[in-house]
Amino acid sequence: MTGKINENLSRRKLLGAFAGVAMLSATPYYANAAGYLKGAGNIRKVNLRNQRTGEALNTIYWVEGQYIKPALEEINYFMRDWRQNATRNMDRRNVDLMAATLNLLDTDEPFLVLSGYRTSRTNNMLRSKSRNVAKQSYHVKGMAADLRLGSRSVKQIARAGVSCRSGGVGKYYRSNFVHLDCGPVRSWVS
Repeated sequence: MTGKINENLSRRKLLGAFAGVAMLSATPYYANAAGYLKGAGNIRKVNLRNQRTGEALNTIYWVEGQYIKPALEEINYFMRDWRQNATRNMDRRNVDLMAATLNLLDTDEPFLVLSGYRTSRTNNMLRSKSRNVAKQSYHVKGMAADLRLGSRSVKQIARAGVSCRSGGVGKYYRSNFVHLDCGPVRSWVS
């Protein structure tokens, strides 16, 4: 009987320790995290949809401090310049910013990606049609995304992006999208 009590106590202690570790690992750790990680958590994922290509991507790309290379490769392909069918490694900071922003918005809806990576050729073509396209665009560097959500306003998405304090956040009310980039911290309205 004594053996069973000790075994049960040991099992309880062990289960308690596992529960404690599970609680700690499920709690986001911010003490040493950069601003763009705030809100992203210990498991980071992106949920994206591209209306032009018909593609969708809902993937975990980071677990407990480690980026998952195959997931990043999927993200790079998804965020490609679909006009030129050209890919580039997207800056991980911007992927983190998108993940944190979506997480802060508390929705299961995927971001609709209007633009991710752009070749110089595509960027120049878009510049010829709109004064809102920058000559030195962060899109060309793989550091930006233009996004929208059906269930959230431009103002709500931008507020979540700004709260990450991790780059540029542009509000484009007439076109109904938010620009997120991992360049210098700034915000604007167009």
